[in-house]
Amino acid sequence: MPQHHDGVLIIDFGSQYTQLIARRVREAHVYCEIHPPTRSVSWIRDWKPKGIILSGGPNSVYGESVPTADPALLELGTPVLGLCYGMQLLAQLSGGNVTRASRREYGRANVTVEGGRLFRGFGRGEETPVWMSHGDHVDVPPPGYRVTASSDNSPVAAFEHTVRPLFGVQFHPEVAHTPRGGEILNNFLFEVCGVTPDWTPGHFVETEIERIRQLVGPDQRVICGLSGGVDSSVAAVLVHRAVGDRLTCIFVDHGLLRLHERDQVEATFRRHLGIDLRVVDAGALFLERLAGVADPEEKRRRIGHTFIEVFETEARAVGNDVGFLVQGTLYPDVIESFSPTGGPSVTIKTHHNVGGLPERLPFRLLEPLRELFKDEVRQVGRELGLPEEMVGRHPFPGPGLAIRILGEVTAEGLEMLRLADHIYTEEIRAAGLYDDIWQAFAALLPIRSVGVQGDFRSYDQVIALRAVTSRDGMTADWFPFPPEVLARISNRIANEVDGVNRVVYDVSSKPPATIEWE
Repeated sequence: MPQHHDGVLIIDFGSQYTQLIARRVREAHVYCEIHPPTRSVSWIRDWKPKGIILSGGPNSVYGESVPTADPALLELGTPVLGLCYGMQLLAQLSGGNVTRASRREYGRANVTVEGGRLFRGFGRGEETPVWMSHGDHVDVPPPGYRVTASSDNSPVAAFEHTVRPLFGVQFHPEVAHTPRGGEILNNFLFEVCGVTPDWTPGHFVETEIERIRQLVGPDQRVICGLSGGVDSSVAAVLVHRAVGDRLTCIFVDHGLLRLHERDQVEATFRRHLGIDLRVVDAGALFLERLAGVADPEEKRRRIGHTFIEVFETEARAVGNDVGFLVQGTLYPDVIESFSPTGGPSVTIKTHHNVGGLPERLPFRLLEPLRELFKDEVRQVGRELGLPEEMVGRHPFPGPGLAIRILGEVTAEGLEMLRLADHIYTEEIRAAGLYDDIWQAFAALLPIRSVGVQGDFRSYDQVIALRAVTSRDGMTADWFPFPPEVLARISNRIANEVDGVNRVVYDVSSKPPATIEWE
């Protein structure tokens, strides 16, 4: 396993906030990883964490078949911080008692600080607002612990061991609703664990380039399936820094791209960055395979299989000395491969990326971004000198516009959607709103509606607009456009896109909706 001399382990007990804990730690420039509670103590010892954080979770520690931890975890001498369920588990493992609270506490609360290392910088007796979300609580601190904060509903809102570096808080310092939560986490990271804040884009680039060089060696070639999106672009440039002209990028144009996207990719990678780029024009083949298909999962399946077929043919033409295949896997993809009980996560829909190349290809997988969140990938891209229009662009699914056409994919529908999406993006940029939005796109709906264009009745297509704000795509809220911007976008699409007479705006959040429509 990779060694990070100042790494922090986060043990995930099923909290909806676990990724947020990791993001807060990373924002403090400290490396961390999320792992399930099924990791053994010997595995944790070999990982050599400087600190361990136990997340919250939806269960009661005294319930049946709930995730737990080996008591030996507390004997490692490594600082441990339990949050909510993690605190209750820490109390139970230490011989304390966890009981059902007289009332469930959810939302803002005030705790009174009574001291302790986590609250360095707080005044004794000071009240501070926090975010609570629990039905159980610790009645009295376990033997050897002392109370460091309390509230009306939680007599033990925080505790710490009097000798060993063991700490717990009943609230969630990782959420924005705990205004001074960052100070509490930083006190644990820097005052207790003594970590060095060296997890920066520059440090990552330097160490990853060296790792890639050691892994690939001096003779083997590397291929990369380039999509033009942020992830594959940053991965390609990072690997190019490590192996130079031994990298070949393959760009499969499946005909499902946005307007001018292929031209932009070719200009950036071939002419500006000097990377060996091979473009495969396969649009006609993909359209043929998608003919008559309306089911979104079947569309993904056919696109994925066709992509593999085309990519494999081109990859074999690169040469016999290709040893590695680059993929832009990100850390959320890795996290989602397990649950708090160690099993697979529920599949909502097939992953948007069209990767998943067959095992028979004789290449080892190279995933230089698998430790990074999306915003960290963007920071690394800037560190590598990629243009902002590429680094800052909104996410785009591997199956492209095919999953933004609800129903059968046709050449006519693609052209209609391509132009509508281009107008939408153009107006968002003109309004100075592009960087405020996580993702924005147009979708072509499988319905027609009556309209009046000129002096004539029309019966044409409907375009739906979607724009959301998010940190990582796990949850999202719809973006509140100024009405005049929406009016301008609607007017342009209705007037400039033949066959469209109605534009609607999607105001669904995630959950319950997903960001994409298919």
